[in-house]
Amino acid sequence: MTQISQDVYKRQDVTGVHLALSANPQSFRTGARGCCTIEDSRDARRAADVIGIPFYVWDLAERFREDVVEDFVAEYEAGRTPNPCLRCNEKIKFAALLDKALALGFDAVCTGHYATVVLNEDGTRELHRASDMAKDQSYVLGVLDEKQLAHAMFPLGDTLTTKDEIRAEAERRGLAVAKKPDSHDICFIADGDTQGFLAGRLGGPAEGDILDEAGTKVGTHEGAFGFTIGQRKGLRIGHPAPDGKPRYVLDISPVNNTVTVGPVEALDVTALTAIRPRWCGTAPTGLGTYTAQLRAHGGETEVTAELVDGVLRVSFAEPVRGVAPGQAVVLYDGTRVVGSATIATTVRRETAAAG
Repeated sequence: MTQISQDVYKRQDVTGVHLALSANPQSFRTGARGCCTIEDSRDARRAADVIGIPFYVWDLAERFREDVVEDFVAEYEAGRTPNPCLRCNEKIKFAALLDKALALGFDAVCTGHYATVVLNEDGTRELHRASDMAKDQSYVLGVLDEKQLAHAMFPLGDTLTTKDEIRAEAERRGLAVAKKPDSHDICFIADGDTQGFLAGRLGGPAEGDILDEAGTKVGTHEGAFGFTIGQRKGLRIGHPAPDGKPRYVLDISPVNNTVTVGPVEALDVTALTAIRPRWCGTAPTGLGTYTAQLRAHGGETEVTAELVDGVLRVSFAEPVRGVAPGQAVVLYDGTRVVGSATIATTVRRETAAAG
């Protein structure tokens, strides 16, 4: 088992591609906060010109709207918490983009994700964490299957080069993007107002009740889609808890437009089920012991997992908090990514909470 050598990356003929992901790119973030704007495409073209490689803009706006934006809205409407970056990797960068690249005769899609592809002696490939755990992005790549990994390259993942060193190299090469701040937040929500974006897509404010664990009304809200499991701030609850402690969102019910809140201890999750599993190689058989990651910047936790009739069942060695249906659970065997699945239901300490 060997990592893909850096020499492999140096021997490639490279073509730059910018993805046009909006029919109206100016509706996406501008300046430093986006990755989909007209400004970003111009930055990419200037960098390609300096390096001396061909450059193209590929229009994937319709696919992005259907597979990422509409999925994002539908998940929130159903009371779940999606990860659009993970969905973009699954449906756009390593599906629509990769399919087009292969059809045009290219060998692989190369991105700046911090992750590592390992080549086994039998020719199969595995996805592993980046050498620098502080920058690891394997969580959002856990949706890639073995076929996609065979045509994926992540040259930054198996180096200990810092981002400052990469920026310094870009500056030495005369690339204007050397000082460009990192992009962040959701690229297709122009002003960063997720609740406002969802209200516009789902019909505006829809007042509903905020309930405590006993079902007593303690406040109102303007749309259940504006909340996420584990949320503490912005609840606007008029009645304090009897013990004076903060309350957190425990459940979201789009059917009756209610949000249930309670103490932080009620967020303890001991197990979950997850659907639509995608495996970075052979699917596991039987009961196995792994570690799991539940959010892009979260830590690992020990679990046991098994696949039953296509549903992944995961039990935690110790309770975890902030687990929401719609998020992804990614299993690891050491540094190897086993696969990813979408959380459907969670089991809390002594109670079950359906997603």
